[in-house]
Amino acid sequence: MARIIGAIASSHTPTIGFALDARKQDDPAWQPIFESYEPVRAWLEEKRPDVLFLIYNDHITSFFFDHYAPFTLGVDDRYDVADEGGGARHVPGIEGHAGLSRHIVQSLMTDDFDIGTFRGKGLDHGCFSPLSVLLDHAEGTWPTRIVPLQVGVLQFPIPTARRCFNLGKALRTAIESYPEDLSVALVATGGLSHQVHGERCGFNNPEWDAAFMDLLENDPEALARMTHAQYAELGGMEGAEVIMWLIMRGALSAGVRCLHRSYYLPSMTGIATAIYENAAEAPGEAFLAAHRARMGEQLAGAETLTGTYPYTLDRSARGFALNRFLHSLIVPETRAAFLADEDAALAAADLSEEERDLVRRRDWQGLIRYGAIFFVLEKLAAVSGVGNLDIYAAMRGESLADFLKTRNQQVTYSVAAQPA
Repeated sequence: MARIIGAIASSHTPTIGFALDARKQDDPAWQPIFESYEPVRAWLEEKRPDVLFLIYNDHITSFFFDHYAPFTLGVDDRYDVADEGGGARHVPGIEGHAGLSRHIVQSLMTDDFDIGTFRGKGLDHGCFSPLSVLLDHAEGTWPTRIVPLQVGVLQFPIPTARRCFNLGKALRTAIESYPEDLSVALVATGGLSHQVHGERCGFNNPEWDAAFMDLLENDPEALARMTHAQYAELGGMEGAEVIMWLIMRGALSAGVRCLHRSYYLPSMTGIATAIYENAAEAPGEAFLAAHRARMGEQLAGAETLTGTYPYTLDRSARGFALNRFLHSLIVPETRAAFLADEDAALAAADLSEEERDLVRRRDWQGLIRYGAIFFVLEKLAAVSGVGNLDIYAAMRGESLADFLKTRNQQVTYSVAAQPA
């Protein structure tokens, strides 16, 4: 089974990535940053974790306020560097562990944590600023994979410190119940004290930063009781993002060993690093097996329903490119190009030949079996001048006339603005 081998805490200020990219390792103003990461790099080289579970917040780069969620887990196979306005950093993308991600989502939902998922989004300095100094990537690859958790801490209301701490507790079970043999290190990013807006811009509080790290190690319950306003008062409004560290702490045992701790305040943000290891054993296999069984309860038996295909994360991953293309038909320009030259639109799309063929033939049943979700088929049908009832009939292998005989009223309709 998977096992948590320890945890790292790290600030994620873009200062860190800037100093690395500008080769400031020997500059007296920046040198302490690199020195503080040396013990962490050494620990990672010794432990060689298979996966880093990385907790961060996006800085309105890949996640905007049109769809902003408290907790969103990456379930992708790869994550590239996001462009934050001046071009993406020259840092390689990193592989994800999609299998572990999907298991964690299922486990957390089982434990009543409603987790969103994301794919196809770049990760900004919240991830890659610390990653780039934690791990060697000079050859264009990384020595591990990641599972990123994006925490929405920028638009209030945001998760409470208590909610973050409790999520961490559920996360421990989620990771350790994964049946494959994996070593996982937790990485909590953010903080420490800083504020980057308003007349209070430039606020820091090194005394609070030290107290916070003491409490994180020895009394996380005290931190879980604090309000956002208390965090903002002590550590700055943006510094309140340190509640994300409580997710990491909740996933560790009640007692931990702190192997390393550092702090440096060069400019706007208190830059901290720390390493923690559990002081207690992992749960027994009987507990974890019972949890895995509980994870499967909600869909148990659905596989026996003839002609029924629950849209799971695995199906979503298989059909992602296809669904994304069909979803794009809601854009008028994309729709017009498709109608003007379907073959050219399909050739230009990021689709396999099998996927293109399914679309060309309007193989509604085949599209569902492949991994399309019905509600993008509605969009293809609307563009094609086909009604919903035509699709329903095709699902059952019937003519439209025969299918309509099974309905109380013989009507047709579509999601198109004009009747099909």
